[in-house]
Amino acid sequence: MFTLDHIAVAATDLQKGTDWVQARLGVALQPGGAHPRYGTHNMLLGLADGLYLEVIAKDPAQTPQAGHSWFGLDHFSGGPRLANWICRADDLAAYEAVAGPAQALTRGDLQWDITVPDGGDLPHGGAYPTLLRWAAGTVHPAQKLTPSGLRLVDFCVAHPDARAIAQMLRMDDPRIRFETGTAGFRATFDGPDGEKVLS
Repeated sequence: MFTLDHIAVAATDLQKGTDWVQARLGVALQPGGAHPRYGTHNMLLGLADGLYLEVIAKDPAQTPQAGHSWFGLDHFSGGPRLANWICRADDLAAYEAVAGPAQALTRGDLQWDITVPDGGDLPHGGAYPTLLRWAAGTVHPAQKLTPSGLRLVDFCVAHPDARAIAQMLRMDDPRIRFETGTAGFRATFDGPDGEKVLS
């Protein structure tokens, strides 16, 4: 069983991605950190129900230690957009054939294992989630973030093979739905100022 952990907006430039999200959601993001293994850095937004959103981009000041980036960022182009979703799973090895091998990462007091396919691309173009497992005793990032007042109420995963991917995942989360069509995501949030949408 997979549990939604967080969602990710990709950008070619972290500041541009941050500005894009803030303009659409009307809330301020908080600093995240750097990921030297994959040469990226991020900004974070606390959501209700123990979720968070991250904006992630390649960091021009870093050379990836792994020889490639992750989240498909080596081939990412165009404007900022929702590009990935990340779910928790207990047994990452069981899904390695699709999700990729698990890599152990640390940043400050955060420790986690996360699936990264060889080369860093996303399985099924991101329609199949990246999987992670937080280390025992690790405080989830969402618990450290200032609440934004936003709650994710709908997360649509679109893909030409959406039905097959949905059957593989068997997600038991009413917020998540799959739609057959051009690959992409659409997230709908509810908050003090009404409905907000990212895609």
